[in-house]
Amino acid sequence: MPETAAHPLQETSRVQPSAAPDLADLAHTRARPAHWLATATVTAAVVALAGLLQPDSAGAGAAPTAPRPAPAPQAAGVSYPLECRGAPHTVARQASGDLDGDGDPETVAVVHCEAGSGTPPSGVYVLTRGKGAGAPARVVATLVAPELHKSVARLAVRDGAVLATLLGYSSLDVPSCCPDEKEQVSWRWKGGAFIRSGPADAYGA
Repeated sequence: MPETAAHPLQETSRVQPSAAPDLADLAHTRARPAHWLATATVTAAVVALAGLLQPDSAGAGAAPTAPRPAPAPQAAGVSYPLECRGAPHTVARQASGDLDGDGDPETVAVVHCEAGSGTPPSGVYVLTRGKGAGAPARVVATLVAPELHKSVARLAVRDGAVLATLLGYSSLDVPSCCPDEKEQVSWRWKGGAFIRSGPADAYGA
């Protein structure tokens, strides 16, 4: 018998089931709201944990803060080697800076006794911090003693050196009100002492 040709509708019915997607596959590819919520919760927890384990980006690259230098000693309230015969003394000038290279500043103070007239002689002193919290500064060096009968017109600390303009007298006949000598001097800490230099290392008046 000759074979009977397949009906077109029968061929179509054979191809149709394989071409159509399976409902079970759609169930796997189509996410339900509950499924997405659970996935988002787990992902957020992992991200948060990773953030805790990583170093702080702001602190990791930041350079360490350098310690602040100690404040300069205060010239007020110091016991100076002055003989004022019961009269008070006055801090006429002061300047601060690191003189010995240790990173902490010292203070240089010009001090004289209070006098009713004339120009009282001055002492020039180097101060460092007192021993202990709240202790007053202390004198560690005398650059100009009052016995030299000098007064100080200018004072500065520059590049580790003390610079000053000193006024004096050529003789005892010169009135104390009117010094007639002037010199530029400087001191620099070297070998455990303050070494005095002349005009070449000092500033002009």
